[in-house]
Amino acid sequence: MSGPEPPPATGSGQPVRAELAEVLQRQAALHDEARAEATAKRHAAGRRTVRENLADLIDEGSWLEYGGLAVAAQRSRRPLAELAAATPADGVVVGVGRVGGTRVGAVAYDYTVLAGTQGVTGHRKTDRLLDVAARQELPVVVFAEGGGGRPSDTDHPTVAGLELTTFASLARLRSLRVGIAAGYCFAGNAALLGMCDVVIGVAGASIGMGGPAMVEAAGLGAVAAQDVGPLDVHLASGAVDLAAADDADAVHLARRVLGLADGTRTDGRCADQRRLRDVLPDNRRRAYDVRAVLRLLFDVDSVLELRERHGRSLVTALARLDGRPVGVLANNPLHRAGAIDATAAGKATRFLRLCERLGLPVVSLCDTPGIMVGPDAERTGLMRAVGDLFTAGASLRTPLAAVVLRKAYGLGAMAMAGGSFHTTRLTLAWPTGEVGAMGLEGAVRLGHRRELAAIADEDERRRRYDELVADAYDRGRALSAAASFELDDVVDPADTRDRLLAALF
Repeated sequence: MSGPEPPPATGSGQPVRAELAEVLQRQAALHDEARAEATAKRHAAGRRTVRENLADLIDEGSWLEYGGLAVAAQRSRRPLAELAAATPADGVVVGVGRVGGTRVGAVAYDYTVLAGTQGVTGHRKTDRLLDVAARQELPVVVFAEGGGGRPSDTDHPTVAGLELTTFASLARLRSLRVGIAAGYCFAGNAALLGMCDVVIGVAGASIGMGGPAMVEAAGLGAVAAQDVGPLDVHLASGAVDLAAADDADAVHLARRVLGLADGTRTDGRCADQRRLRDVLPDNRRRAYDVRAVLRLLFDVDSVLELRERHGRSLVTALARLDGRPVGVLANNPLHRAGAIDATAAGKATRFLRLCERLGLPVVSLCDTPGIMVGPDAERTGLMRAVGDLFTAGASLRTPLAAVVLRKAYGLGAMAMAGGSFHTTRLTLAWPTGEVGAMGLEGAVRLGHRRELAAIADEDERRRRYDELVADAYDRGRALSAAASFELDDVVDPADTRDRLLAALF
């Protein structure tokens, strides 16, 4: 992002005219080389400058900046030359460039300028960029580091700035919004971050709807900036989708998200699909990590899991299938046996709505005993959360294909298939699949309660129970369900990928 030094003379060998020299000098002052002290301080903290992050994100030679010469709206208090030196670009760099060949908008708050606060001019710049992005349907990346609103701007006749349109403009954007939070991200910066579809948090980040000063003013005591909203808190709550080790890793993840979401096809390389035949345990009651299935089924190194530490009984991920981007929803038997609780349902709902907006087909891998039950589960608003999941799945206009890996019980299985096994583009099962209105063991205990209670001998009761479960399993096997056309087909796991490609594309 750094620019060349201003030339001492024109092409004709004549000295540069004074007005051009002034422009070139102002442009040169924007670059990191001209801000050596601020740049050195940033590097000493292990951080990159805004323009270094943008240079890493944007394809070389494609950057088009808006409002680089803007300064803070404080001319009634400070001379223009001082503002140009102290508040370059009004602390926010905005523009359009290409990422992997695709045009993308960027809004990057500069913490070295007035702590990355949002000034009046900066809001106007951001609004300009968001208007361009909306009209051209460009995805937008937001580097949201900063302290929120700036009360020191005086050149704007307003009381509180509540008429500003930046937040509404970003919220209305239909294209993908990717947010990156590093360092301190408070108030207005956090609000912008929270509107992003995919949020990346850098190690050491602290994110909060109010910074330390606002927390103390609210009568909540003195809190250190790093303790307002540590990254671990937001990863667990689901507010942050991806964790990054540093600025470079965050930009790398942003490029991956943009590449997976833009619909562009790449060369699809996959593992030996015959390995899927043995990826599940022989014991039908033994838990396993469904991520192993994802790594084999989808293109090599293409799976990018979102919100891994939140709603852990479900995995949501972006991936590629033969080079084509898809969304992936999968039950995780390692947590609550893959049962869908309110948190997991909310996570899945948000993800399906994202896939709908981005036009991504969805692959759903089902292995669930159903919806979580019990008084504790109901205190979480489970009924409404599950209803929202059914609505999101049934409202999908992008195709959804479901694969029953093992358990497909009751309402949970239906929710994983968009509401019904027959509303999908295709519903398959592996030979290990089993289908039922509820868990087989529970169904036996309920349906044969009196018969089992009448058996006095404990060993005999246990033998009869096991016999009934075996019968129920035989009736609920995938082949039995396919025979009654509850499933579209039962397939060799090695053929799953080909069948999905035929259904979705």
